This record gives sequence, C-alpha cells and structure tokens, in this order.
Amino acid sequence: MELKNIKKIQDLDLKNKTVLVRVDYNVPLENGVVSNNKRITATEKTIKYLLDNNCKIVLMAHLGRPKGKVNPEFSLKPVAPEVEKIFGVKVHFASDCIGKPAQDAIKAAKNKEIVLLENLRFHPEEEANDANFAKELAKNGEVFVQEAFGTVHRAHASTSAIAKLLPGGIGFLVQKEVEFLGDALANPKRPFAAVIGGAKVSDKIMVLNTLIDKVNVLVIGGGMAYTFLKAQGFTTGKSLMEADKIEEAKAVLAKAKSKGVEILLPVDNVCSTEFSNDTPVMTTKDANVPDGQMGLDIGPKTIELFDKKLLECKTIFWNGPVGAFEMSNFEKGSFAIAKTMAAATKKGAVTIIGGGDSLNVLKKAKMKTSEMSHCSTGGGASMEFVEGQELPGLVALAK
Repeated sequence: MELKNIKKIQDLDLKNKTVLVRVDYNVPLENGVVSNNKRITATEKTIKYLLDNNCKIVLMAHLGRPKGKVNPEFSLKPVAPEVEKIFGVKVHFASDCIGKPAQDAIKAAKNKEIVLLENLRFHPEEEANDANFAKELAKNGEVFVQEAFGTVHRAHASTSAIAKLLPGGIGFLVQKEVEFLGDALANPKRPFAAVIGGAKVSDKIMVLNTLIDKVNVLVIGGGMAYTFLKAQGFTTGKSLMEADKIEEAKAVLAKAKSKGVEILLPVDNVCSTEFSNDTPVMTTKDANVPDGQMGLDIGPKTIELFDKKLLECKTIFWNGPVGAFEMSNFEKGSFAIAKTMAAATKKGAVTIIGGGDSLNVLKKAKMKTSEMSHCSTGGGASMEFVEGQELPGLVALAK
C-alpha cells in the first residue's frame, strides 16, 4: 500500500492542538509493572514531535482481550507510570476512554502533557467498528494520528471509523513500517530470501504464494514444513502435518519451480515422541521423520544449509519460528536463524523481522532488535501487508 494518498503527521496543523493518538501499548505486565516497554519507546519520535508542537496528547490503546467487558486485569492504568518515565512529562490517566472520565482528564491536562485513556476494548463497540462509539472517541481530540501499526489491519472504531470524523494522518512509526516493508518488497536488493515458519500451512498459504512472485529463495520451517515434506514423499511420523493441504503445498512447490525460485526445506530434524521438553530427543539422518516421532526443530545439517544460503542474500524477510523454540530442546534452529540474520546485517544486508513470535525468539536468545535492519511492531499487520491485502486503518485515512 502506497502512502501518497495518506497525510503524514508532518502535513497536519498541530500547533497547540489536542491530538488524539492511537498507539499500540499492548505491553506485557508482570506484578502490575510493564516488563517490556519497546512498544512504548517505538512511538517516541511521534510523541516528542507533538510535545515540540505544544500539543495536549490523548493516547488511546487496548490491552489484551477483555472481550468487551471491564476487567481490572486488562486495565491500562499500570502503563501510565511507564509512559511518564519514558517521555518525562505528566501523564493523566482516565478511567474510561469516553464520556465524563475521559473529558475530565483531558480538561485537567495542560499542553505538553499526556492523557492515557482506559482500555478501548472494555467497550464491545470498539471491535465492532461502531460509528457512534467512534463519535464519542472523536470528542477527545481535534486531530487524529494513527501510530499503531499493530492494529491497522483491524477495522475497529479507533482505527477505521474514527478516521472519517477528524482530520488525520500517520505518525512516524507507521510511516517507517509501511515505507520499509513496501520498499523491501517492491525494490529489494537481490538475492532476496524469505524465511517463513510457524505451525500451519493454512495460516501462511497466501503469504507463500505472494512471496514466490517476489523472492529468489524461500526457506520453509516450523510445523508447516512437514506438510511440504509429505508433499515431496518424505515420511513425517507424528509431526504436525495438514493432510488436506498437501495439494496446496504441491502447487506452491510447482509455482516456485516455474518461477525459478529456490525452496529450502529441512534436510534433518530434531524429534521427540511427544510435544514436550521432558522426553528423549533424537536427530534424524535425513528429512524423513520415523514412525512414533514428531519433528520439533530443524537439525544441524539444515541449520548449516540455511545459514550458507541466507548469508549469500542481500535482503532477508523472516516471519515465524522454525521450531518449538519455547522449549529449550527445540530452540537451536530459530536461534540460528536470528544469529544468521544478525550476521547478514553486519555484512550490509537488509534484514526485516515481520513481528510476532520471531521477536519473541530474539528476546529469548537475548538478542537486540537493533541487530536487524527493521523489526516490525505488528505481526498480523506486516503479514497482511506482505500478502498485498488492504489495511483498514490506512484505507480509512486514504479516504
């Protein structure tokens, strides 16, 4: 999706205005404290720009899945002190995102201060993209800024319906996401490789078909690899394998062959009899998984093969772990992909992580997002962008 029909924050008249900003502050909390603030710091450039323009900033966000009901477990109140600490200005917390609580907090705030509204998803109207709820939200500001890339693929009131009610544009984070992903896909430095992992072919079939039209090398790992291996005639034992997707896997392989795209699949597997960290582990000699065993990670030969091929590439896009990395016995493959991408970055390659569990791999491997060229803040949004789907939160602003 191009940005030419969408205003940017720097195109908007913001001076001294009350600006309503949709942010993705869906952050992890431990004992009532933010345990990872990366989603907050990712909005730093936009928030500082608004402060420099003497704005009163009203932040709206969601946390978790409260299913349209008020649930203290999902309150954004513990996030307010972290926002205050990061931006160094007073943060007022509103106990609701609409009505008198919101209006009172906004009235109490001065310019160059921040108001954080309570969880949008405490109202079922948010996820229903309700026009009347959007009108209530719109009363909280004079200008709307979309800075939550992680939610732009959702047609919700705070992302879609609200864009019709206020002058608006996209913040610096969303600009960076769309421009980075767009440029990498439209004008990649070649060879261009994509590493796609995850559990199911059914979740990734659209993105695989789209990427075959764009990449030189397609690396497939994770549970979905076993459907592809089965399609090539290998045995898969008890591995996660979608029998009803074998024909689609064959079609992907055939399309890749016709386009001259090299597909890499595991050539050996780390297996166990159960999806558990407590059962004995074995490594296969080749791609076949014996009866009674399930493939849970790529093996050492595969790691070597993937590493060699990826280090030859100038652009690498990665989405999805290549093994059950949550368990220490099956983390080596996904850790190896992360380390190879970091090494490729040092060599000058453009490396992009498409959000989601791949970011959790980095965290578990104690690696920094700065070791990659770009780490998307929105897994679902980045994948739908790669698939070429329209993102409702951006389409609404374009209109």
